[in-house]
Amino acid sequence: MAARTREHRTRHRLVAGMALVGAWTLCLVGLAPAAGAEDIQAQEWHLKAMQAEKMWKVSTGKGIKVAVVDTGVDSSTRSLRGQVLPGKDVSGAPGDETRDDVGHGTTMAELIAGSGDGGTLKGLAPGAEIIPIRSNLKGVRGATRDVTGAEAIRAAADSDAQIINLSVAGAPHPTTKRAIDYAVKKGKLLLSGTGNDAQEENRENYPASYSDVVAVAATDKTAEVADFSNYGQHTVLAGPGVEIPAWCDGKKEEYCIDEGTSAATAIASASAALIWSHHPDWTANQVIRVMIKTAGLKSDKPSKYLGFGEVRPRMNLLEGKGDPGDPDISPLTGERTLHTKEKEPESDSEESGKSNSNKNAAPNRGKMADSKPEQSDTSWLLPGVGIATGVAILAGCAFTAVRLRRN
Repeated sequence: MAARTREHRTRHRLVAGMALVGAWTLCLVGLAPAAGAEDIQAQEWHLKAMQAEKMWKVSTGKGIKVAVVDTGVDSSTRSLRGQVLPGKDVSGAPGDETRDDVGHGTTMAELIAGSGDGGTLKGLAPGAEIIPIRSNLKGVRGATRDVTGAEAIRAAADSDAQIINLSVAGAPHPTTKRAIDYAVKKGKLLLSGTGNDAQEENRENYPASYSDVVAVAATDKTAEVADFSNYGQHTVLAGPGVEIPAWCDGKKEEYCIDEGTSAATAIASASAALIWSHHPDWTANQVIRVMIKTAGLKSDKPSKYLGFGEVRPRMNLLEGKGDPGDPDISPLTGERTLHTKEKEPESDSEESGKSNSNKNAAPNRGKMADSKPEQSDTSWLLPGVGIATGVAILAGCAFTAVRLRRN
């Protein structure tokens, strides 16, 4: 990826460092003014690359609700009018969950379910609905509550949302882990960005690093991992996260061009909404499993940079690929998280029981490729989108297991 300016990289470091002094921060890198912002959809390159128009003939995400745990979601923007349901504010700041002093949460909501009215941002799942959960993130003016994110996750878990988007990062905390366990047992699908400080500390960020959360890395237009995208054993999937339009600030008067695993997470959440809407009887486990099995890594082993590869919902929606498997067994851990069907009779053999459990687990627990990172399958890219031959920063690095994280 082209080198960023010194100012851009400075902002990168400042944003990454905020996790040390706050419970959570945002998974973004920096903003640059967007040219031609009057029709920002023209710059949403990922919609064309992912063949959104074709997918929308099959599914728009209708009937799926996505909880956006973030800085709030401004329901008055042209793209989100009629798309936002009542949510909850756990920040302690003035206003309610529809006040967004940063613009980050509103951007995530628009990338997921924006209508695109009048040339505004259009979400990958424009038929989905947003449930905003405002937390005490950096930039939320007047936030006073001393929470770790657990309360926000629980609020999202208690809502009608099937999917919880967490484009945030920070340090681990026992109450946050318990809140995630609570959400998983309620059948929610949780996604979080891996972080954006890969070239500095590449720290392990949470909630992405928790085993029950789908950790999402960022890729560029060539389907290669972005240089800022955190990597590690927890990476599960990747999504477009470079040169993505976003609101410049809390005023929401103009769009800028952004990059980060925040956007990648939102696009992955929208992908899940498209699939789940098309298969409303599936569970979160089945949606995750199909996303993993249809991802685009050009390898039979997961990568610590891309996990199983980029999200490719069209593989299921347009080509019918992806076996949903057991509705109750998590493909991330191989453990039973739900009880939607009668429990299968236990085998007389203890070893046999272990084998059955492992069979339901994602292949991400297998041995990872011990070579330099491979590019994700670019078959989802349309003609005219170039494919780079490699990323020098990744040369010689080893693969590992499943999932990424970001700050």
